[in-house]
Amino acid sequence: MLYRAYQNYSDLLSPSRLAAQFFGKGVWEARTDRGAPRRIAAALEVFAHMRLTHSRPDYGIKSVMVDGEDVAVHEEAAMVAPFGTLLHFRKNTKAVQPKVLLAAPLSGHFATLLRDTVRTLLRDHDVYVTDWHNARDVPLWNGGFGLDDYTLQIVSFLEAIGEGTHLVAVCQPCVAALAATALMGEDDNPAAPRSLTLMAGPVDCRINPTAVNKLANERPIDWFERNLISRVPFPHAGMMRRVYPGFLQLTAFMSMNPDRHKEQFRKLYQHLVDGEIEQAATIRTFYDEYLAVNDLPAEFYLETVERVFQTYDLPRGELTVGARKVDPAAIRKTALLTVEGERDDICAVGQTVAAQDLCPSIRPFMKINHLQAGVGHYGVFSGSRWNSQIYPRVREVIHMAEELH
Repeated sequence: MLYRAYQNYSDLLSPSRLAAQFFGKGVWEARTDRGAPRRIAAALEVFAHMRLTHSRPDYGIKSVMVDGEDVAVHEEAAMVAPFGTLLHFRKNTKAVQPKVLLAAPLSGHFATLLRDTVRTLLRDHDVYVTDWHNARDVPLWNGGFGLDDYTLQIVSFLEAIGEGTHLVAVCQPCVAALAATALMGEDDNPAAPRSLTLMAGPVDCRINPTAVNKLANERPIDWFERNLISRVPFPHAGMMRRVYPGFLQLTAFMSMNPDRHKEQFRKLYQHLVDGEIEQAATIRTFYDEYLAVNDLPAEFYLETVERVFQTYDLPRGELTVGARKVDPAAIRKTALLTVEGERDDICAVGQTVAAQDLCPSIRPFMKINHLQAGVGHYGVFSGSRWNSQIYPRVREVIHMAEELH
């Protein structure tokens, strides 16, 4: 009922938003003085963009600088699975660079949220991304997709890329990435990653619990299932699939800092009124991405809440994938880098570096931790500090692991 109510509301407002977008479009070309028409057009433009979308935005990465040369970039599907595509950013260059699989979160947004991460990695690496599909577009006959499936999908993607790949996980998939690496290490899988980088991930949420961690523990898991899980309505391809709707996740994110979002939309309006088109475009581009929501399979959401945030299976040594218990001590040949942000209010300091103690078989010189001063959660993988201070450490560890092989 919840998803159907949302869909009806969205359908009802759609004509109004389209009309507002059409009539407000003139503000971008307007060069007149301030006045009522300008203010009305700006208000229409803001209203048109205060909407949720459910399709993946474009990455928009057409080229990248490699050794001082501007090189064209092409997106190619290296492997397509029901719930995700292994997306390859192929570059027009003969340079041989380390292969990197970037494991993106499945947490209400699309993998394009890591656009800046991808663009930076592309300078020195051959980059692949786990481009997760919107669960509401996956037909019911494809079955479910839980935390185990996510973990095994990472294994499949690594095997598809081949030997010598490096795995970089951002936020939520850090647990699955560590588990996948442990399973592959135990199996002596030749496609096991040469290095594993865990960035701002909830490896052990018992350490310095944040508001997000506390919220997950306020109610039992059956409350989450009763109140937050809905079935996809007609006419979507995944109709009747149980999902955690992306619009609920976005509401939770925005409720953490509502005043900031209100202020940003107020600034968008004022920039348009003042004719400050570039400043307005920056805010609009951010929210076009931020308001693009991705429904999560119910199994994955519920299992993540319970096993990562409530029972802490990985740090307690109780995490399983299928019938197999995950043993991080099986990781011996993979270099490990953990990255944390000093001001991270989602994955606090200590939660990611906990992976270091869980992997006693990795030689000490192959285990590195980087604590970045002055950044919050998103600053760990995007923005100026990521580019200038964090990325160089990631690159160093990857290249060190290459030398060791």
